[in-house]
Amino acid sequence: MDDRHLTFIIVPHGELETRTFQIRYRRLKLLLGLAVAVLLVVCVFIALWFPALTQAARVPALERELAELERERARVAELAQALAEVEAQYERVRQMLGADAAVDGEAPLLPPLREVRASNEGSSLFRAVQNPGALTVWPLAGRGYVTRGADRAGHPGLDIAAPLNTEIRAAGGGVVEVAGEDEVYGIYVVVDHGGGLHTLYGHASRTYVERGEKVRAGQVIALSGSTGRSTAPHLHFEVRLDGKAVDPLQYIRQP
Repeated sequence: MDDRHLTFIIVPHGELETRTFQIRYRRLKLLLGLAVAVLLVVCVFIALWFPALTQAARVPALERELAELERERARVAELAQALAEVEAQYERVRQMLGADAAVDGEAPLLPPLREVRASNEGSSLFRAVQNPGALTVWPLAGRGYVTRGADRAGHPGLDIAAPLNTEIRAAGGGVVEVAGEDEVYGIYVVVDHGGGLHTLYGHASRTYVERGEKVRAGQVIALSGSTGRSTAPHLHFEVRLDGKAVDPLQYIRQP
């Protein structure tokens, strides 16, 4: 058993008494070991809890970011609702101005041109047309308002809103191939311009030409209306090359 001890003498300044403390080496070793153990526990505690404390310090910033994201989400929802309302208003205006009517909520699929061959007389008349195939005239007497163009959704031409009974003009010289009535196009006219080029004028209120009749560019061939599958007075104007619809604006420009 180690009976050695360590003596500490405290000598204060002034008239205070000198004090002496003694501690055994065995107890001193015990206290030092305890202090080291406590220090190790504290170090382990700090090592384990420091990441958690770091994350906890970030919580206020994360909460602010989350609140900002919620505000952004609310703004996006408001913008989406506003966009939906604008699109709905545009659709109502488009229908008011005139467009091909939808059936059961879907865009109409316009039928192909009928295979109507011009008579021999019409063919001879067509050969007399100067510069066949040239489209130079806007198909309405007025500028009108294009409510729908040729698109990939099955709409092959232009919908041009115009007042009822606006003059419809031939976009180029040619021969009338069809002047009749259709369930979708309503009262319509097809003009053959030669070289596989045709123009179609649909939803008319009446026509002024007959099949086989020679027409010149700019000649009045019909009046605008809302016959067939239509919601308001307008002209449905198509250009077809070799039986396939092409964008009319490739050939003529709106004045």
